[in-house]
Amino acid sequence: MTSPQAPTPDRERSDKELLEANRSFYNPLWSEARLVEPQRFNTWPLVSSLLAPTAPRLEVAPGLRPRFPLEETHFIDVSTPAVARLRARGARALVGLISSLPFADGSFELTCAFDIVEHVDDDDSALGELSRVTRSGGVFLLAVPLHPESWTAFDDFVGHRRRYRPAELLEKLQSHGFAVERSAIYGMQPKSSWLLDLGMWCLTHQRKTAMRWYNRVLMPLSVRFQKSFTLAPGMIDAERMDEVLLVCRRR
Repeated sequence: MTSPQAPTPDRERSDKELLEANRSFYNPLWSEARLVEPQRFNTWPLVSSLLAPTAPRLEVAPGLRPRFPLEETHFIDVSTPAVARLRARGARALVGLISSLPFADGSFELTCAFDIVEHVDDDDSALGELSRVTRSGGVFLLAVPLHPESWTAFDDFVGHRRRYRPAELLEKLQSHGFAVERSAIYGMQPKSSWLLDLGMWCLTHQRKTAMRWYNRVLMPLSVRFQKSFTLAPGMIDAERMDEVLLVCRRR
């Protein structure tokens, strides 16, 4: 029995189309969501271990869920409401696309892209830009969903364009100058399909009520009960993993 094929875009979108597609979903979401401090996520022990006082850093597409400290970090996001909220908290935030980062080559010692590369049609362009702005020897943190055969309606709902096969992901990263040093199981998506279905229905049909529950109950509980993760050398066995976090080194 063969595995189902991954959904693939019927055509690639231009940067303008990508911008509008993501804004149509995330602008309303970030307009009503609350900012969650990076120290509250289970990624903070890893991030804090990599921070250096004078090392410039960049996080791409954080929305209102930044993993890097708001102070002294450069942020790029397509969502104007998210950028405005980040700026209000003192962050160096700009509206922009991952496929055309407004920074010089080798600008950053530490870069981060969580849950964004799977949203773009031309992921080679996105990874190429992230490689370009990361210094040789610098660290790049990446999180992406895995296994095309695990595709669900939720992937469509949030604007995913692909899930990755682990071996193909490693090959793609290597082609852009990144070597995977460590990895871990990652992700905050509920495993219950009925809970995801309910969440999608509420966001579509009862948005204000859904956002109240999301801000006051669901997001605080999700953050509070996150499981700590253990990093392993190289790429861990990803057979039963829905999403992976990778710590990469720019060669």
